[in-house]
Amino acid sequence: MERGEWDNQTLLMEFLLLRLGDAHELQTPLFLLCLTIYTVTMVGNVLIIVLVVIDLHVHTPTYFFLVNLSSLETCYSSTILPRLLASFLTGDRTISVQGCMAQFFFFGTFATSEGYLLSTMSYDRYLAACQPLLYASLMNWKVCLQLVAGSWVVGLLISTSITSFICHQRFCGPSAIDHFFCEEVPLLELSCSDNGMTRILIIILSFLDVVFPFLFTLASYVCIIAAILRIPSSMGRHKAFSTCSSHLPMVIVFCETLIILYMLPRTAPLRQLNKMFSFSYSVLRPLTSPLIYSLRNRGVKGAL
Repeated sequence: MERGEWDNQTLLMEFLLLRLGDAHELQTPLFLLCLTIYTVTMVGNVLIIVLVVIDLHVHTPTYFFLVNLSSLETCYSSTILPRLLASFLTGDRTISVQGCMAQFFFFGTFATSEGYLLSTMSYDRYLAACQPLLYASLMNWKVCLQLVAGSWVVGLLISTSITSFICHQRFCGPSAIDHFFCEEVPLLELSCSDNGMTRILIIILSFLDVVFPFLFTLASYVCIIAAILRIPSSMGRHKAFSTCSSHLPMVIVFCETLIILYMLPRTAPLRQLNKMFSFSYSVLRPLTSPLIYSLRNRGVKGAL
């Protein structure tokens, strides 16, 4: 595009989030639903953090990872739901470009960090199931701190890179984002820049963001299942499998929703379906963490 054409275009100062729908009669039920989800998510995850911190019996690497996961879920939900709840209350659906980029940055940081943390937890479960005699020496507190710090740093670096690419786009209109929060694809659809190279770079970074932790987690559980099947006694197999019985459902929920979300075509007829899966991934899924760990984890139930 020529410079004169750029100058004739007015850059946007704010976006309009179309949320989950425009039907007025649905706003109150959606507000109550989101408020309930946010309250339960926050209370559940904070309760897990408090229980693990105050109960000395669960001061182990596994529960250290769990505290960090609950912390991520708390931050993760807080990047989307408070803004959405305020929108339902006030009817104001606008968000500044800077606010949109900030929401996208923090959402990406927490989501990527969680993917890598779940991979770290799968490695922890692999050591517990396949190397039980060496577990204490291989998974010491120094290693735990390095793995958790690495998950946060990788999430921060990848999100910073993707956000910087999107921040360099020019947004000239239309201003409506057909979503309930600032997400990568809807934002790029509004760009009036030549974003072909940006899309390629984001796809490369998305491999590190999504595919790599998924493959690592999958490989860990293939090794775990293979090791469990080699145990001769059924009691031994049950005991070995119980070491990952609470983590495995979390991985399945996380990977299943993420894969469907990324593989679903971004065509106009499927936009509402795409928003439903985004809602499931970004809003409902953090709710499952305290429920799964409180119902299936003996350590958390004992602390409670």
